Amino acid sequence: MAQPKPATVRFYFDADVLGLAKVVVRLRSDATYPGAPGDVVHKRLREACPVTDPATDDDVWIPQVANRGWLIITRDSRIQHRPAEIAAVRENGARMVALASRDAGGTWAQLEVLLCQWRSIEELLKEPAPLIRSASRTGMAVVKLD
Repeated sequence: MAQPKPATVRFYFDADVLGLAKVVVRLRSDATYPGAPGDVVHKRLREACPVTDPATDDDVWIPQVANRGWLIITRDSRIQHRPAEIAAVRENGARMVALASRDAGGTWAQLEVLLCQWRSIEELLKEPAPLIRSASRTGMAVVKLD
């Protein structure tokens, strides 16, 4: 049996969408979440996530994730009202997509939003950081960073 090639992680699912994350990482080798073990997906070896605890504070994990260039997927319909989190994204040059909670209450609804917006989310990897977008089933909106 051939050795798996290393995976390149591009997406980090925040602790508030762990149910969604555990579905996605079984299908994609380029996604991880806090506490995710290493695994082989589609002949690609994804290393264990360096953020080992889902309870890790935002001011600790956001810089780690941003430094790796990973796009953050979280759930927060009120992201525009969270100045500390916006500042952490801005100051660390992160990219973040917040799934709107009205459309993304449970794992199934979060998966629906994610799949409806997946192509647009992937395109954000080409955009200069920092950035935050709020995603719903029907679209994505820019969240101001200032």
